[in-house]
Amino acid sequence: MVATPIGNLEDLTHRATRILQEVDLIACEDTRHTRKLLNHYGIKTKTVSYHEHNEREQALKLIDAIKSGTNVAVVSDAGTPGISDPGFRVVNAALEQGVEVVPVPGPTALISALVASGLPSDEFFFGGFLPARSTARRKRLAELTTLQTTLVFYEAPHRIIETLKDARAVLGEREAVVARELTKLHEEIRRGKLSELVSTFDETHEPRGEMVLLIDRHTIAGSENKSGTSVSTLVSGFEREGLDQRAALKKAAKQLGLSRAEAYRQLTVERSLEKNAS
Repeated sequence: MVATPIGNLEDLTHRATRILQEVDLIACEDTRHTRKLLNHYGIKTKTVSYHEHNEREQALKLIDAIKSGTNVAVVSDAGTPGISDPGFRVVNAALEQGVEVVPVPGPTALISALVASGLPSDEFFFGGFLPARSTARRKRLAELTTLQTTLVFYEAPHRIIETLKDARAVLGEREAVVARELTKLHEEIRRGKLSELVSTFDETHEPRGEMVLLIDRHTIAGSENKSGTSVSTLVSGFEREGLDQRAALKKAAKQLGLSRAEAYRQLTVERSLEKNAS
């Protein structure tokens, strides 16, 4: 399993270069894309296609080839194979057949973004790509509200604005970072509050490039509920006393020292979690 550059071709390690030269076959997500890298280093090794649409079938063929004595390197278009890219099935199949799997480490976008983000890196949660639809995306984010770690996701440029908006609505105001085109000519790392990043990208004409979204573990001081009492619990109690939801929410927000908008956000998240739990 050989990691390849995420942009800058100079990031291919000496070991990876040697192995790609020595193996009998390179399984590529896109043979045309990988051939550009191989040509840059003068590597003539034969390549074969291995991607998400033929992964199950091709994995078995690769294992058969390995068992017959062929040494195979698996690469993705960029970064470390298996990280939001094909690779898991062939590794799993290899282990089931008693075939040795050797990791050849190198670049991966999530780690590059994390170490340059300025957000805590002692603990982090990598969630791959969030769901494309807002309802499913908000549900997934709601499941992560209690995690006390830096959150890391990959995101497509055409969804980044809506994802930032959903993250702000579900997680509250937090410090965040969007890193795009890492190691490439137009590398950019934008930092700020979630709401600020929404405004920044709203003003950008057609955001482009591969993106990593990182979100701090804590809501910004002044927007969190420090009492330990959930908004949902208070609102439900006030509703039982005869108040309608609007009045109950207003009273709960005042008691907890939250803005009405923040109280509503927390109520939405809490009730979503309660519904999922039931």
